[in-house]
Amino acid sequence: MEHTMGLYDEYVESIIERKKKVEVRLNDEKRRKIKIGDTIKFIKIPNQNEVIRVVVLELKSYPTFQAMYEDVPFSDFDCEEWTMEEMIKGTFDIYSVEQEQAWGALAIGIKLI
Repeated sequence: MEHTMGLYDEYVESIIERKKKVEVRLNDEKRRKIKIGDTIKFIKIPNQNEVIRVVVLELKSYPTFQAMYEDVPFSDFDCEEWTMEEMIKGTFDIYSVEQEQAWGALAIGIKLI
C-alpha cells in the first residue's frame, strides 16, 4: 500500500542524501494504517514541486515525542547537532501537546527507493 504525506524541503533533501532514516509523525488513525513494507510518497512542501518515495522498514510507537527522542539516535533523524530541547520545540512547531496526548508518537524507519 502507498501512503501520501507532505514533508518540508529540508527533510526531503535529507532523505535524498540518505541521511534521514526515521520520519517522525503522530501515531494517529492515518499513520496506524502504515505497515512494514508499505511505501510512502512524500510531497515536498510548501511548493509541492517534488515527490520522493520511501519503503517502510520499521514502525515504533511511543507515548511522547520525548520518549521517542530518548530511544532513537538523533543521527537517524539527521539532527545529530540538535539538543533534546531543540528536537521537542521543533516537533511542537508542527504538532500540539494536545495532539501528542491524544495519539502519541510514531517513528517510521524509512529507505529511499
